[in-house]
This record gives sequence, structure tokens and C-alpha cells, in this order.
Amino acid sequence: MNLKDIRNRLPAKLYGALEKDIKELRPAQEKAVKAGLLDGKSLLVCTPTASGKTLIGELAGIKNILEGKGKAIYIVPLKALASEKFKDFKKRYDGILKVALSIGDIDSKDPYLAEYDLIVTTSEKLDSLLRHRTPWLTMVKTLIIDEIHLLNDVSRGPTLEIIITLLRQILKNVQIIGLSATIGNPEELAEWLQAKLVQDNWRPVKLKKGIYFNGEVEFYE
Repeated sequence: MNLKDIRNRLPAKLYGALEKDIKELRPAQEKAVKAGLLDGKSLLVCTPTASGKTLIGELAGIKNILEGKGKAIYIVPLKALASEKFKDFKKRYDGILKVALSIGDIDSKDPYLAEYDLIVTTSEKLDSLLRHRTPWLTMVKTLIIDEIHLLNDVSRGPTLEIIITLLRQILKNVQIIGLSATIGNPEELAEWLQAKLVQDNWRPVKLKKGIYFNGEVEFYE
């Protein structure tokens, strides 16, 4: 599937920003579109690293923003990753929408974020915003959760689970896009999220296994 095949289903500004770098959708992206990504359906995407998961989240979030349906929150587990995503989104969508990075003081409502469209944050920071009953959270339409498999992490899992649970109660029509390369129980998680499961094994570089010994690598057939 080429990007131009879904041109009529995307806001003109979103298509214009994407066509500079993207001509053809990757297998997981095509599957996500066919599963209802552009129709507001919640999805759990389980595909290998570098298979194009981030763009799946972008398509949902930016489309909803530009169509006036509400803000998008992009959750990542680490501050460094949040800063990286913020720079990427800022570069791609500069002049189209307002992107904010919120990873600082966890004892603040950050009211200034009400003026922004796409907010990149960590689960700990978002948990703080929920506890402070931040008013603009009711304006969120899309929740994109990167590395969602961390729900099983002893330290971060409980916080992430609470965030998802609370936001689903507050935002009755929120579109949730969960992204991960490694989920042990994808069907069960998709059911809990009330989301469609999108799985694919395609990766940009073929993964090969082998044994290194005496300066040589013998690959398995």
C-alpha cells in the first residue's frame, strides 16, 4: 500500500508532512489501516523493532488533532526517549501543530500544556498530571503508549496500568494505540485494552542467528 492510496483519508496538512519522507507503507502500517486505525479504532500493535510502529501512532494522533477531535498524548518509558520523540515530531510537524515535551516537575499541573496539541511525556509524569486533576486532560482524544509491554515491569507496570485505567474512565471515546516489539500475551492484552490486535513479522533488516568462534560467525540455516 502506497501513502497516496490513503491520501483522501488524511488531512491535507498531515499528508503533506508525510509525503516528503514516506512513499510506501510498511506491512504493519498497512495492516493497522485495514484494522481501523483511521476510523478511530483502538489497536495493539506487536511488530519487530524498526517496523514502523511510531508512524502508526502518528497517523491516529495527528489525524485526530487536525480534524479537531482532541489532543494526543505520546507516552514513553524514559526521559531520553521522550526528548528524542519530541525532536522528531517537532521537526516533522513544525508549523502544522504545537508539540510539547513534559518530563519535568512531577508536582505540577503544567497548565500551559492546554495550548499544545501533541504532548510527549513519561508514564510517571502523566500519573502526576492525573493526580493533580489537570483540566486539559479531558480534551485528549488519542493515547499512544510506546513500549506497552512494560505493563509487566515490576517498577513501571503498576503506574502504567493505573494511567490507562483512569484515562479510559475519564475519556469514554479515547483511541488507544499500544506499541511494542515484545508482548508475551498479545491476545489477552488486546482484550483488556478493548483493542484490535495487529501483528506482523516484517523487519527492515533480516534477523539471523549464529555462533561466533575464533573470529568467525557460523549462521544457522
